[in-house]
Amino acid sequence: MSNFIDTHHDSSVATLLEALPYIREFHGRTVVIKYGGSAMLDDDLREAFATDVVLLKYVGLNPVIVHGGGPEITRYMERLGLEVRFHEGLRVSDAETVEVAKMVLVGKLNAEIVQRLNRHGQAAVGLSGEDGTLFEVSPVPNAEQVGFVGSIDRVDVDVLNHIAADYIPVIASSASDRAGQSYNVNADEAAGKVAAALGAYKAIFLTDVEGWLANPGDDDSLISRAVVAEVEEKLPALEGGMRPKLQACLDAIHGGTQSAHIIDGRIPHSLLLELFTDAGIGTMVTP
Repeated sequence: MSNFIDTHHDSSVATLLEALPYIREFHGRTVVIKYGGSAMLDDDLREAFATDVVLLKYVGLNPVIVHGGGPEITRYMERLGLEVRFHEGLRVSDAETVEVAKMVLVGKLNAEIVQRLNRHGQAAVGLSGEDGTLFEVSPVPNAEQVGFVGSIDRVDVDVLNHIAADYIPVIASSASDRAGQSYNVNADEAAGKVAAALGAYKAIFLTDVEGWLANPGDDDSLISRAVVAEVEEKLPALEGGMRPKLQACLDAIHGGTQSAHIIDGRIPHSLLLELFTDAGIGTMVTP
């Protein structure tokens, strides 16, 4: 029995010692986390995520959460008998779709995330792109194909800096233009632009795959490290959901973020594993 306790304690201590230099390095730094996929759907993963984010705040980091809610939006659209379509990884959005998306993102998911963080011991504040005109948006170039999907032209960081000093900001990826027209905004893009505007130290994207796979579907083809030039070269040929994530990594790094990470949100505590262990998981993009 004592032997078990010793080895168990040894591994726990080793883990803490491994984390220490990272905690020291990240102290006082801003980390933008794109929260989405399974990590938002599974109850155990939701709890693990909240625990991780609260821990980050306690050890002196400034976490900023940007979330989408794709699966949940789809569920509500199907329930309401609305057609669900995607074009080049973006949700085709008519006025009705935008209304449902906003209702789900701001009214439901944002409130749930804030409540969960509060319950775990750190005060969080929910925001959307409309709050304090946080996001200025204009229609995406292919608006004829996708409808009311907005691209973020500017992020007003004053609002965020005020809040992030004391609270954990939780940002829903919806916004409207100056005329008051609401838009769907891709949450990956929102996270990348927020990280760039804040000059965040790191941007982390939780997803439902191991990371960027050289051959999609082949888990053995994980690209664990890539530099900006490599991503820029391969980006035009990419399809599906990885494309906006990698584009968001580029946005973040061009804005001064030191590194961007695409990690598997299906793994409990993947956030802590990526930040505080030597091995890390997923794909890391650096300048």
